[in-house]
Amino acid sequence: MSGKNSILNIYDEVFSSNHVLSKGIIKQHIQKIKELDQVLPHNSSFFILTNTTFNNFPFVSLNFQRHLGLDPEKMKTEGSRYWLSQVHPDDLPVWVNMLNDLMQFTMTQIKPEKRRYLSYTWNFRVRKSNGKYVNLYEHQSPMELDEDGKPIVGLGHITVIGNGDEMPIKASVCILNDENEYETIYSRNYSGLALIEEISNRERDIIRLLVLRKSSKEIAQLLHISRHTVDTHRRNILKKLNLKSTGEMVAYAQLHQLY
Repeated sequence: MSGKNSILNIYDEVFSSNHVLSKGIIKQHIQKIKELDQVLPHNSSFFILTNTTFNNFPFVSLNFQRHLGLDPEKMKTEGSRYWLSQVHPDDLPVWVNMLNDLMQFTMTQIKPEKRRYLSYTWNFRVRKSNGKYVNLYEHQSPMELDEDGKPIVGLGHITVIGNGDEMPIKASVCILNDENEYETIYSRNYSGLALIEEISNRERDIIRLLVLRKSSKEIAQLLHISRHTVDTHRRNILKKLNLKSTGEMVAYAQLHQLY
């Protein structure tokens, strides 16, 4: 068996489920996204609806073809095999391993009733129809779970963020907490950059809020910690990243997607 087929089999196993979705459920989701798609401008983002019980993508928004030039019909009929064949060969095994880790984390660390409140993010490179690669940054939200609480329908919001240069592949999971704030509960750099790995989940929360131009006082209120604790985290982040100022930290965080 070739390496590529092995990767595809792993992908199939990650999302395997005995659940059979009602076509009506899929139609409802598609209708909602279609309504949204009609008012979206021509920009660098697009949506993909994933049905993992059949490993296909029953809907992709118009900007998908505008930016990538790929075939939306093949996304529906050939599904994951078509989409994975466009992923950069260096990124593909790393990305599939990442998906496997995220599924294991979800199924072993998150209570079933909390899984609908998760938000996943990751990045990877995809080949456009002209043969050139671009970097994509994806936010994935679960929309339907099977009887075991396994996500089987997801909505991906994907943005073109680069011109195909190699970037560290990273993933994170956030959960909507009781204060209606997204909190980072998992983060990992799959490309092995040790420096970035040292950043804790709480530090990533603070970085995310700094990128949003929140003050230490505002961050303390949002995270329910003292301002002194926030400032201590800020100093530790600068030390870990060998940076001198908050401005440098924000620029570094945006470049390496630390939040």
